Amino acid sequence: MFQHRHRSGDARADRRAEYAEHYAQAGDVHTAMELMRQALELTPRWPLGRLRLGEYLEIAGQHDAAADIYRELLSDGGEDLYGAGLKLAALGQAPVPDSPPPAFVASLFDQYADRFETALVERLSYGVPEAIVAMLAGAGPLGAVLDLGCGTGLMGERIGARASRLDGLDLSDRMLSHARQKHIYDLLCQADLCDPPAEIRARRYDLVTAADVLIYIGDLAPAFRLVRSLMAAGGRFVFSVEAGAEGTGYSLWPTLRYSHAPDYIEAELTLAGMRIVETRRTVLRQDRGADVHGILYLCGCA
Repeated sequence: MFQHRHRSGDARADRRAEYAEHYAQAGDVHTAMELMRQALELTPRWPLGRLRLGEYLEIAGQHDAAADIYRELLSDGGEDLYGAGLKLAALGQAPVPDSPPPAFVASLFDQYADRFETALVERLSYGVPEAIVAMLAGAGPLGAVLDLGCGTGLMGERIGARASRLDGLDLSDRMLSHARQKHIYDLLCQADLCDPPAEIRARRYDLVTAADVLIYIGDLAPAFRLVRSLMAAGGRFVFSVEAGAEGTGYSLWPTLRYSHAPDYIEAELTLAGMRIVETRRTVLRQDRGADVHGILYLCGCA
């Protein structure tokens, strides 16, 4: 369903768009396209409606037509709230950006926040926090911990009791609202992962976690440098990435998530002043009924 702030402003168009979504989910993308075109006849400039039509065209294999819509959305100017630039890149019709627009990431998770835990844990069998806890099983007390991309607090819930201090950082205000309700964090801040506020930068952490976060960043060098600057002497950094990228760089999947080659990760960690202590391959979650494979990294200061 389309949330209120993403509706068209025309009830007839909204109904057609919702019907289109149902048909698309049922596998009838051609009916979905026709209904969305009807909605856009009523509200031609509706950004989310145009984006949905582009997505349906992609599913139907009409990639050039989809790309034309994404270019039109970008030509409107303003923030790329819906990731049209990423979609163009995933289609191979634009360079892969180093990272997605922060406004897109914040908007995506603001929309997702109220159903995040139900969708991720119950329907997608999300297992990254548990896998990280298992990786840290013999580590004893964790000391001061920074939970990057903390979301609703799924990672924090599992390690908070072992931390002397637990701080969290996330771009999404609505995700942070859910995390606050759990009363497990000493400090929660809304900010980009690579640009934390002064109260975070002033501290040093014994452990930094990034559970299912770096998949939303292409170029990891700024993030790794930031993490290293926040690590206490003897500090550790644990994170997950999606497996599958080859060569020495990173790839953008049609899911709009990034995958990073192991050689690339090792090289960037080294440049940032960190070393790999341990890696583990695992299943991160399900996506459309299939396992999404990933790699966990436990790192220390070089």
